[in-house]
Amino acid sequence: MTAALSAKQQERLTLVIMAPVISEKSTFVADKHEQVIFRVAPDATKPEIKAAVEFMFKVQVESVQVANVRGKGKRFGRLTGRRNHWKKAYVSLKPGQEINFAEPAEAK
Repeated sequence: MTAALSAKQQERLTLVIMAPVISEKSTFVADKHEQVIFRVAPDATKPEIKAAVEFMFKVQVESVQVANVRGKGKRFGRLTGRRNHWKKAYVSLKPGQEINFAEPAEAK
């Protein structure tokens, strides 16, 4: 990735990644496969996700896999509703790379 990004590109990259997915399954995946799971924007592409992770966390990404998660159907008494669909990204880091969410990013 090029070192010089325009302000518009940097703004887009900060909007691509919404939040890390912290769950029992994501912790298992992180330990076994050296992957980190993120909730990403529905219109995000694999190259955008890779660039955003490298830009925000200063790590090297090996590959990105994405999954579209269907929103669950929920009932409210007689009424039925549905949660929103969302997209998650499984980001594989290169060997020796690590993202630690417990400490601030500026401390590295």
